[in-house]
Amino acid sequence: MFFLLLLLILYLYRQLNHGIVLDAGSSHTALYIYKWPADKQNGTGVVTQHSDCHVEGGGISSYAGQSGAAGRSLEACLDQAVKDIPKERHHNTPVYLGATAGMRILNISNPTQSSQILEEVGQKVKSYPFDYRGAAILSGQEEGAYGWVTANYLLENFIKYGFVGRWFSPGRPTVGALDLGGASTQITFATEEAVEDERDMMKLRLYGHEYSLYTHSFLCYGQDQLLKRLLAHIVKSQGYSQVVTHPCYPADYSRTLKMDDIFSSPCTARDKPDSYDPESGLTLQGSGHYEHCVGNVSVLFSFDGCPFSRCSLDKVFQPNITGSFMAFSAFFYVHSFLRQITGITVSTPQLLDEAAEALCAMRYSQLLSLAPAERPRLQNYCASSVFIKTLLVRGYGFDDASFPLISFQKKVGDTSMGWALGYMLTLSSLLPAESVGVRKTLTLGAWGTLLFLFIVLLLVICAFLLLRARDRRKKGGDESAI
Repeated sequence: MFFLLLLLILYLYRQLNHGIVLDAGSSHTALYIYKWPADKQNGTGVVTQHSDCHVEGGGISSYAGQSGAAGRSLEACLDQAVKDIPKERHHNTPVYLGATAGMRILNISNPTQSSQILEEVGQKVKSYPFDYRGAAILSGQEEGAYGWVTANYLLENFIKYGFVGRWFSPGRPTVGALDLGGASTQITFATEEAVEDERDMMKLRLYGHEYSLYTHSFLCYGQDQLLKRLLAHIVKSQGYSQVVTHPCYPADYSRTLKMDDIFSSPCTARDKPDSYDPESGLTLQGSGHYEHCVGNVSVLFSFDGCPFSRCSLDKVFQPNITGSFMAFSAFFYVHSFLRQITGITVSTPQLLDEAAEALCAMRYSQLLSLAPAERPRLQNYCASSVFIKTLLVRGYGFDDASFPLISFQKKVGDTSMGWALGYMLTLSSLLPAESVGVRKTLTLGAWGTLLFLFIVLLLVICAFLLLRARDRRKKGGDESAI
């Protein structure tokens, strides 16, 4: 019986097509393998995540100037993909590499190095037995839109497969997408309002429906770059002295950094001193002062001088937020940490503020005892919490009515949230522009094979149960004789 079940699983697995997306983020690279039935050329409603692999080390942009290093960093995960995907499917498995804000920043500061890295990672992927489809640096709008597609695809808001073997529109509204990466953050949602800045407008036609999206990406507002910008501002405001008080760090925490660790990023260029030694060190000492932390983080935003009818921040137009939202990536991790450490549900702006204040008041030793696995990042959670509160509430405009409609999620089912799935679906033409008619989930031959295996399996189970019942009767008769 076990052998037949194994054969059934192997048969189904061999009938799957696979696709690979390398999510080359600013802080790290992740490889995702997706799967869908081989007889479904548009894969509607059936693409799921098979496995993932997270590349050790930083994002590919961190290897600028190191010849071949970015490509070599991908080897372990590409080797894993070779094992995870059946050999006979290798040459038909498309591979896409999408780079995000880290490479967007590098492309601004050093386009030559940016092009070299993309060429190197491309050559590395080509050396594997897959169908390499190219590497590209996504625009902020593309990153936001693909994340929105992923969220609504996984929630089956576009289309759903019914028990009667027919695709149908569930008639549900779409959800907005909130993404917080290492170097940028994106907000995307469908709106019926006029988008006053056409650069932030995108139209998609999926399943016979047209969606008008507002999408904007804030470069240098990702978690890692925001923390660098905060450091740069604090160091500058204290005269670039060798000992600096950081109000967002826990009171009993200190660390030593080089000036280059702070000012090497284009995001901190405006606070860079006119002349300084990149190798000179400075010591940061935490004070755990919530109000001062809020003040320093708020300076990194600009809420003045809006040239449109309304703005979110930095003179960027944004229509009124509507409907539910899904927040993922660093939004999920910071929100989850706040709930874990403080025990506060963080379901309203007031509770978010209370949780952030409670967290910022904790000493480093206390945080370390509560969350030892988070040791490398513990000192940053206060600043990240204050940043998220400022961005969501004061920037995007979430209030007591709309904030509870944000769902903070890492995955939907077994599939990781992010732009990667939406990227592959779009580039692979797995998302049809027009409506989908009646479809079968498997070919007639596949159904016949499955039906045969199922009947055989039932016969084996019945025979097994009959033999077991006979043995029990025989055993009962023997005991009666005794």
